[in-house]
Amino acid sequence: MHVLTLVLTNLRRHRARALIGTAGIAFGVAAMLTILAIVTGAIGMFQRILASDSHYLVFERNVSDLFFSSVTREQVEAIRARPEVESAHPVLFGIVSAADHPVITCFGIEASDPRLAKAEWRAGRVEDFGRRDDEIFLGSRAAEFLKARAGETLAIGRGQFRVGGIFKTENGFEDGGVFLPLPAAQAFFHRGDAASVVTVKLRDEQRGAEFKGALEAAQPAIIALENREFNSSYNSFKILNFTAWAVGICAFCLGGLGVANTMLLSVFTRIREIAVLRVCGFSRPQIAGLIFGEAAVLAAVGVLAGFAIGGTLLLVLQRVPQFQGYVQASLQPLVLVGIVVTAFVTAAGGAIYPARFATKIEPAEALRYE
Repeated sequence: MHVLTLVLTNLRRHRARALIGTAGIAFGVAAMLTILAIVTGAIGMFQRILASDSHYLVFERNVSDLFFSSVTREQVEAIRARPEVESAHPVLFGIVSAADHPVITCFGIEASDPRLAKAEWRAGRVEDFGRRDDEIFLGSRAAEFLKARAGETLAIGRGQFRVGGIFKTENGFEDGGVFLPLPAAQAFFHRGDAASVVTVKLRDEQRGAEFKGALEAAQPAIIALENREFNSSYNSFKILNFTAWAVGICAFCLGGLGVANTMLLSVFTRIREIAVLRVCGFSRPQIAGLIFGEAAVLAAVGVLAGFAIGGTLLLVLQRVPQFQGYVQASLQPLVLVGIVVTAFVTAAGGAIYPARFATKIEPAEALRYE
């Protein structure tokens, strides 16, 4: 009888146990897929905020998080004075609160910031941005959950602001945020004349190394990183990715225990059957192959079910009003391959002891087993 036929026959005979093992792998795959997709999407959205029409990102050296970075007006002007620089736009990040919404991202930007010109304006005009310090501008999703309209007065923190305009952006963080003219944001957050970061567009991207070296030599308190370099080195991104993989692998460990339990029970209930196979000429490697084959089938079915569960969950989360805009699933092909490989490695790990036990069964003794 073909080995695959034996594998499938045994799994059908023990459907309940097979289902438990498959469910363990499926939930591990779904958990890792969902977590990594959300984290990757969030990182991608934040990266697009920082890389808006720019080549380099300038921020305070040795800062733990960009929310704590300070780039002064004098440093901004020094950046703009560099001959390699076509444009430089300071951005101040902050967290504000409103009624029933304790955490809202706030962006302090200048009227010349390109993200305003690229946005789809639903109310107000881009020309009005920054004309009054008591005006606040909202992303369309922020306007929706704050139930605010242009011209109304909105309580933000301890301040009262008139809604000067509403616009839609493709970026979920921006679309769910509030925007203040940079001077107003600096006053609101008591940051003096400082911004969090400066996005820099060069006249010639090939002169990036020259710009970076000259700027850091003249301004040692700040650092300039190319967008790709920043994305790969920013500590918060590393921590998020590490946490996502750690949580996913923990979920897979539980799935591996489920596979181990399933395969071990399968071996114990088939001791006489395995003995008959040995008598019929099956070698120890072939017996082990049966056990690993069953684990591989459980993993394959679990991966497919996990992708279906995780994909469905992501679609639901993207449509939940409270999450809309913030959950933008994004997965690279290598991440998907990593999830599949992890699932099969976990299943194989769970099958090691049962396979080892099965290969040590002696036919003569096992045939007398009750």
